[in-house]
Amino acid sequence: MIFKFFTLPFRSIIKLGEKIQEEADQELYDIQYIQQQLIELHMMYELEEIEEEAYVIREQELLDRYKIAKEREKNEFLED
Repeated sequence: MIFKFFTLPFRSIIKLGEKIQEEADQELYDIQYIQQQLIELHMMYELEEIEEEAYVIREQELLDRYKIAKEREKNEFLED
């Protein structure tokens, strides 16, 4: 009984951490969000608000996230 009392806060912290991780992953790998960021990035480049080097680096990061997001989407579809 006492053991349960002391472990309750730890379980709550773990569940909170899992929820935060889940929401962060959802935002990080949301396909529509990534597409919007790519559009905004391209517009910034076209308007010369960022330099080509920064554009290329950021674009590659977004494309990598997009690829992962598509793989995750595919895996979720296969699991259903």
